[in-house]
Amino acid sequence: MGIEQIVEQVVSQVLESHVPKLRQALVQRVLDELATHPELAPSQSSQASGSNAASLLKAISHIHEGSNQKEILRALLDGTTDFSSRSALFVVKAGAAVGWQGQGFGDDKNGEIKDFSFDVSSGLCAHAMRERTPAAGETSEVDANFIANFGAPADNESVVLPLLLKDKVAALVYADGGANTGVDKVALELVVAATSAWLEVVSLRKQAIKETAGDEGRDSSPVAQAASPAYSDPFAGHAPTHTASQAVAEPIPVEAASAAAAGASGSSVSVGAQEQLSPEDADTHRKAQRFARLLIDEIKLYNQAKVTEGRKHKDIYDRLKPDIEKSRSMYTKRYGKTAAADVDYFSAELVRSLAEDDSSLMGANFQR
Repeated sequence: MGIEQIVEQVVSQVLESHVPKLRQALVQRVLDELATHPELAPSQSSQASGSNAASLLKAISHIHEGSNQKEILRALLDGTTDFSSRSALFVVKAGAAVGWQGQGFGDDKNGEIKDFSFDVSSGLCAHAMRERTPAAGETSEVDANFIANFGAPADNESVVLPLLLKDKVAALVYADGGANTGVDKVALELVVAATSAWLEVVSLRKQAIKETAGDEGRDSSPVAQAASPAYSDPFAGHAPTHTASQAVAEPIPVEAASAAAAGASGSSVSVGAQEQLSPEDADTHRKAQRFARLLIDEIKLYNQAKVTEGRKHKDIYDRLKPDIEKSRSMYTKRYGKTAAADVDYFSAELVRSLAEDDSSLMGANFQR
């Protein structure tokens, strides 16, 4: 059996055991969103409500059929057609929003969406970027150049929805009623939320394949092999001609990571020691940092509601203690007796990712 077949077999086994849990997390996220919108509850005894639910199911199912980022994002735009007449997706890079694709603007205008620079400095776009929540309002609150190029909707109402990945706005979805009247903002929110969640699932699958085929994939723990939801930017290949730089972020250097870990754990590699690290030891530090990131990403993916509540009440550690300590044990078993043992990358990543660099949000019982 060739190496490719072996890798494919192992990855298939890992995903078979792990993806069901991811699907449960995705379903729960959509249900949580539905719970915040009682207007979609079954108590609405109208035929329109049933039609709306059927359209939502169809749109989300189409998104789940996507096996790569391009297919998923195309399904997102297709899924907006039952809830708006026109929609467009803009990729957010370095604070700027650049057109990716559009639908409903007409054959000629749809193509012009690509590489259109969407002003996010004010109005609905600024609100969506800043608050990371959908913003609806009059068309006068949307980029004037966009409206001049593509026309205003009949009712002069527009909505801008943020597509969140790793708690950051990765894209903006613009929608309006076009020549018709109104959009279904709640349904659009659910379609965008489902897209965000499924993009993370697909990212996890790709990372699992990489980790299984590489050094990390040879770990004896199936959880360590499969639970690798490191963020894979779905827009990394999108390079608008007018954008000066679209560089993909590189892993944090050992020196910077050590400094971050020092703040979380009180231990670090001195500058002199960093300069004297052998290539092998430097590689161990990078792998330890990456492994810590993967473990924390798994915790975050499966416990988003607890993380949000933990930040609010400053008791993240208490809410996630079993998961944190289980992952800490895995990290220690793997890197506790290596060249990276002097730097607590695990605690640093806990504070960085779960507490947004504010260790007080972890709570008084968090031990560094």
